[in-house]
Amino acid sequence: MQALRWHGVKDLRVETIEEPTPKKGQVKIRIEACGICGSDLHEYAAGPIFIPEGTPHPLTNEKAPIVMGHEFSGQIVEVGQEVTRFQVGDRVVVEPVFSCGTCESCKHGKYNLCDKMGFLGLAGGGGGFSEYVAADEHMVHKIPDSLSYEQGALVEPSAVVLYAVRSSQLKVGDRAVVFGTGPIGLLLIEALKASGASKIYAVELSEERRNKAVELGAIGLNPADTDVVAEIQRLTNGGADVCYEVTGVPAVLNQAIASTKMSGQIMIVSIFEREASIHPNQIVLKERNIAGIIGYRDVFPAVISLMQQGYFPADKLVTKRIELSNIVEEGFETLIKEKSQIKIIVTPKSK
Repeated sequence: MQALRWHGVKDLRVETIEEPTPKKGQVKIRIEACGICGSDLHEYAAGPIFIPEGTPHPLTNEKAPIVMGHEFSGQIVEVGQEVTRFQVGDRVVVEPVFSCGTCESCKHGKYNLCDKMGFLGLAGGGGGFSEYVAADEHMVHKIPDSLSYEQGALVEPSAVVLYAVRSSQLKVGDRAVVFGTGPIGLLLIEALKASGASKIYAVELSEERRNKAVELGAIGLNPADTDVVAEIQRLTNGGADVCYEVTGVPAVLNQAIASTKMSGQIMIVSIFEREASIHPNQIVLKERNIAGIIGYRDVFPAVISLMQQGYFPADKLVTKRIELSNIVEEGFETLIKEKSQIKIIVTPKSK
């Protein structure tokens, strides 16, 4: 089959590899749609971050080159021995978190904090930028016929933002700020709406992305022509209840801190490529607190339910659809060059 594999920085190759066969407890899925994630872009431009290079990942026993893609949906075409919850023909998405099941985090049910945690499509195990993938039964979730495969490809990134809001101290009626309205930031606006935020402010340089945030119900702020910290302080009478940092840019983290009210919270959702310095007094003198999340846990069913209610709409967030054969130039390079792009969906071949 055809698959996209990461060989190194700026070195992605669509190659012919062996089609997977489901092992005991696994299902084989024909990929119908897979989204390009910000994490994928980080690996392409500045990796390896999560991708094991040189030393195999402790859970997959794989190292680069590995198949990429972790935001995907598809249809089950084969089931392995001892699979009981699925059958051929089921429409599914995969929660792509590998965990050991034995460390302290796993023992407490916090499998996304596993000492050996990895993501399918980043740590090995196959990936969604291919024609087929074999996944463990416990990682698989059914999606209803009312949701398209394209919508299904948004379940994984939507799980990130719903988990971020659930993990924050946001309460119904609170005011929130989203710093950065790329795909995750825009999905975060949807999660905040579903969680009852009364006001959502979106800070974004790109006019196209800022306009999309406004279309989704946020109040757009342009940091190029506005002192966003002063403006947020003014609009919220002293600062927002929770500020979400979704850019991975050190200077923006400081803006998020300064835009938060006393005893408010800064929630870091992004992955940083380099260190970010802050002054501790920014936290201490206003008794603010900083938290962060990685991935998600126990939220896929809730995301799928919210999608059935109309949240996280693919028709407003997907801006381009491409085939796997064109993924590097039409996908990765396009996302780097064109800020008007939000979510690009990849299919293995022409449908």
